[in-house]
Amino acid sequence: MDERYKVKDTSAIITPAIVVFREVLEANIARMIDIAGDVARLRPHCKTHKIREIVELQLARGITKHKAATFAEAEMLANAGVRDVFLAYNLVGPNIARAVKFRRAFPDVKFAVTADHAVPIRDLSQAMADAGTTIEVLLDLDTGQHRTGVEVGDHAIDLYRQIVDAQGLEPGGLHLYDGQNHQTDLTERQKAVVACWELASGLRDNLHLKGWPVPRIVAGGTGQFPIYATIDDPVIELSPGTCVFHDIGYGQMFPDLDFQAAALLLTRVISRPTPDRITFDLGYKAVASDPPADRRVIFPDIPDAKLVLQNEEHLVVQTAYADKYKPGDEAFAIPRHTCPTSALHKQVFVVSEGELVDHWNVAARDRWLTI
Repeated sequence: MDERYKVKDTSAIITPAIVVFREVLEANIARMIDIAGDVARLRPHCKTHKIREIVELQLARGITKHKAATFAEAEMLANAGVRDVFLAYNLVGPNIARAVKFRRAFPDVKFAVTADHAVPIRDLSQAMADAGTTIEVLLDLDTGQHRTGVEVGDHAIDLYRQIVDAQGLEPGGLHLYDGQNHQTDLTERQKAVVACWELASGLRDNLHLKGWPVPRIVAGGTGQFPIYATIDDPVIELSPGTCVFHDIGYGQMFPDLDFQAAALLLTRVISRPTPDRITFDLGYKAVASDPPADRRVIFPDIPDAKLVLQNEEHLVVQTAYADKYKPGDEAFAIPRHTCPTSALHKQVFVVSEGELVDHWNVAARDRWLTI
């Protein structure tokens, strides 16, 4: 194991647990800033960690604009001292009323959301007008992922007009998340990202011709933001998320990114069922289960580890090194997908220079805090 991941005393850590290595975390934040070139261009997504203390570390580095996917995350950001919160989610149902509650609870916070359909635009406008307040709305664009958003064209222009004209709404610009651009080859990814940018910037130019403001274009995730960072346009806001913790999935998908895993899973052996198998207390209640079952984690110290079975509280690993482990022995695993993994834990343990120094609550793992 890399010396950066040594912990002198783990006896106080009940496993399975997330251990955050502070020096690696802070190096990832510094690298994110370095890639952006200016903290003013950054709007990092908090969905990976959902932790107030990490937001405070970013605020201390001058990152003042932040992005969320849930109201719990938005509330956590505001409580941490963020005064510019973008909830990159289309609001429907009770979330319309929650937007009003958020504006009332945090009147000094600049707050924006997304929309891609006339009905939520209408409903949000009515709610804000009735409450006597306003909210910024960014038009959500679909540049190829086909998850949310509207394709660039006449319909997008008409929806933006509705935002401009709607009482209680202020046009906040454009949002695009091109998560489909996960090409491992950097040249191919660059071409794909630039094509998305040309769609968005072309729409922006058409909206300007109509006299409508487009104050920002929030673009990209961890795999795309270094490419957007090379584009010289003052309205770009870069929104990486995963890179603060990083994980095996992005490490393999984007080998050009110089980030390191900062959040590892500590697990203990609970059984040795056969001569070539180890059973750890790392079930899928403790690690994201969206990757295939045989690729959910890697064990840096067990190079030939084959994940052969996982249940709610068990992970069975086949390895030629099984005889080196006995019940109670510990191992670190790196998750393939760190974002949903963090949501499975109420707290993370913080290690600095090999010492267990703190624990942080994963405050925004829930769907509801107070709003």
